[in-house]
Amino acid sequence: MIQSTKTNHLIIEATKFIQFCYDELGMSKEKQSERMTEIENEINTTGTYFHKSFELTHGAKMAWRNSNRCIGRLLWNTLHVFDARDVYSAEQAYKKLLKHIEFATNDGKIQSTITIFPPRENGKDPLRILNHQLLRYAGYKNGDKVIGDSTSVKITKTCEGLGWKGTNTPFDILPLVIQELGKKPKVYEIPKDIVKEVPITHPQYEAFSKLNIKWYAVPIISDMRLEIGGIDYPMAPFNGWYMGTEIGARNLADEDRYNLLPKIAEIMGLDTKLNRSLWIDKALVELNIAVLHSYQKSGVTLVDHHTAAKQFKSFEKNESENGRSVTGNWAWLIPPISSATTHIYHRPYNNDILTPNYFYQSDLKLNETI
Repeated sequence: MIQSTKTNHLIIEATKFIQFCYDELGMSKEKQSERMTEIENEINTTGTYFHKSFELTHGAKMAWRNSNRCIGRLLWNTLHVFDARDVYSAEQAYKKLLKHIEFATNDGKIQSTITIFPPRENGKDPLRILNHQLLRYAGYKNGDKVIGDSTSVKITKTCEGLGWKGTNTPFDILPLVIQELGKKPKVYEIPKDIVKEVPITHPQYEAFSKLNIKWYAVPIISDMRLEIGGIDYPMAPFNGWYMGTEIGARNLADEDRYNLLPKIAEIMGLDTKLNRSLWIDKALVELNIAVLHSYQKSGVTLVDHHTAAKQFKSFEKNESENGRSVTGNWAWLIPPISSATTHIYHRPYNNDILTPNYFYQSDLKLNETI
């Protein structure tokens, strides 16, 4: 009965996906019917089914379109999809991930990309990656303080436990930690020559350069599960490009991250004794100006939050014209600064979760096998 319930659920999810996918690609009802007959036979025989290449590609694009927390969905149909479902070893996966980093970086002209590894099989994951992002700075716990990125303390300890040693600077790129089924995780260094980083400077305040701030060019999320038509892909790293405020108003500004606002206020000669002086706001704006300036100077794709909001408005219009409702998580869609100046702030969004989509999944622990 349990197997029958799982089988029925998978057939329902597959049917729903094939209908939407084939309709959007202009394929006939006859083709849909033929494909569903194939899928049902495959599921009843093996307990699962295998996506055709074009189904995988469009499904990944649909997943981006359905991502409620993403403000950058206007260009969902431009996603580059690498099919790595034939890769089952950590060593091979490492090579594919390096290819992803190089392709996505594209010398600064960022290309939205996803690399999809084998699906979950009988509840087992052929491959998993422990990193939250393919590129991320280490975080070293030093008493009550953290050198580097505080969100990376756990993965940094994991890497050290596997034999990796960083140089204890605020901007050490972490290695990749990949695990194949039945084996312990392995650590793989990322060659420095494929990691593009942007030194953060300011167009007016030259003293910014003395802070020796930098950030990497491409945010490649690597620990989420991709679900397409009831099939789970536990390792499917994907990227768009940064919105400036992700770096300037969060990563570098948050008190529990790099906490740079007091130093910037000092550079600007601001009075930090009273909140009503709005020194935090002034420093925050200048930090974001510096990020936008620096990425443009380095020739790296980046979007400011006002432009991103306008692009999202165009996305809403496009979806409406195509007969699709827009879902969204309001708290994530509004930018972390100047929220009320965007149309997003002033309207509600339906936060229903559609599929295909990307989902959070439980972290793997060191010495835990999959």
